Amino acid sequence: MIAPTPRAVLTLGLGLPCALLPALLDPRWGSVWPAFLVVYTAAMIVDLLAAVPSSGLRHALDGPTTLYLGDPDPFTLTLTLAATRSGPGRGADVRALFDLEAPLPSDTPRTLRVGPGEPRASSLVFAPMRRGTGRLRALWLSWTGPFGLVRRTERRPLDREVAIVPNVRAVRAAAVRLFRSQEYLSGMKVVHHIGDGSEFEHLRDYVPGLDHRTMNWKHSARYRKLICTEHRAERNHQIVLALDTGRLMGEPLDGMPKLDHAINAALLLSYYSLRAGDRVGLFAFDDQVRLFAPPAPGVHTFGRLQHHTASLDYGPRETNFTLGLTTLSARLSRRSLVIVLTDFVDTTTALLMAENLQRLGRRHLVVFASLQDPELQGWVRAEPADVPTLHRAVVADDLLRERETVVRTLQRAGIHVLDTTPSALSAGLVNRYLEIRRRELV
Repeated sequence: MIAPTPRAVLTLGLGLPCALLPALLDPRWGSVWPAFLVVYTAAMIVDLLAAVPSSGLRHALDGPTTLYLGDPDPFTLTLTLAATRSGPGRGADVRALFDLEAPLPSDTPRTLRVGPGEPRASSLVFAPMRRGTGRLRALWLSWTGPFGLVRRTERRPLDREVAIVPNVRAVRAAAVRLFRSQEYLSGMKVVHHIGDGSEFEHLRDYVPGLDHRTMNWKHSARYRKLICTEHRAERNHQIVLALDTGRLMGEPLDGMPKLDHAINAALLLSYYSLRAGDRVGLFAFDDQVRLFAPPAPGVHTFGRLQHHTASLDYGPRETNFTLGLTTLSARLSRRSLVIVLTDFVDTTTALLMAENLQRLGRRHLVVFASLQDPELQGWVRAEPADVPTLHRAVVADDLLRERETVVRTLQRAGIHVLDTTPSALSAGLVNRYLEIRRRELV
């Protein structure tokens, strides 16, 4: 596409009245304005012919095919100008803009000074905040001639898809930090500590210093000497991560949907649990069951869980806790640790949710994990400088009080509750898992 630049329009707008003025004052100067138009048209044609041709401008785009949620990844755009009739020393200021499709963020124009045989590169950094499949549909390039009167604009199709998946890199980095900590070593309990756990390991002779509670009186009477029983921590627990994919979980919190905060925490816990020797499964629901991956052992299961979580979609549907949790209970034949990652706003829905969680907790150990909104706490603590601020603080305080009531109701019902901020969810979930393993509650 070829179009005049603002400079060309301004030149015509100012030059034509100046060329007409002599003709209005003296008819003998009537040839001035036609001469101006001829010169103006000739300048436009020369500027167009002297501009860099489309065939001489080449582009290359280098970047990953997979982006991780919330983690910046660079794409590199390289423009190369071949030696053309524009001359060896002449270049062009090329304006580049990508045509992107959500969930990729919108692009901003960038200008690259390109000379013949001198590639110029520009970095384009994406930090997507929603999962899905983004598309780089096209690259728009525009440049002007040497006079700056004519602009050439060209659309170059790219049709490049980029998968946006949960941030596994952040999960693995956090896992590495945890694996190096003393808490991880004590939580794994891979060493057979005396008196720890509930699973039989072997019998041994009593020596001073052993816990008297490990004394096995039956075998002591048989062998006529004191015999102790050694236990080891039970492994191969069954853990199910139940993700709510309903409307409330699609709302952003700290720049990212609640569902993605829950997915990151669930993936970290799954990686941690699989390394500890447990079996991990995944369950997703809203108004119907969206996904069920039966619990399976082995670190290789983590890749399967990652693939499943990447396919979970955001939806406007209300969550049916009765259907979801009843279906999950029916599919679990063995006592399991069920971690429900969800959220609530009104107490009516929360009480119905609590009733179903209590029913699920009769056969399984249930951990209820939800996300607090730090902004509500800020509104409550803010100084009421005006009436709207005061009203907002009162409403926020009412919401927090109702939330606290629901949390206490769940705790009285024997549900383990983790109501925390997005930044503390992952660590809090792992710590709660360690506590449960240490106390042998599953």
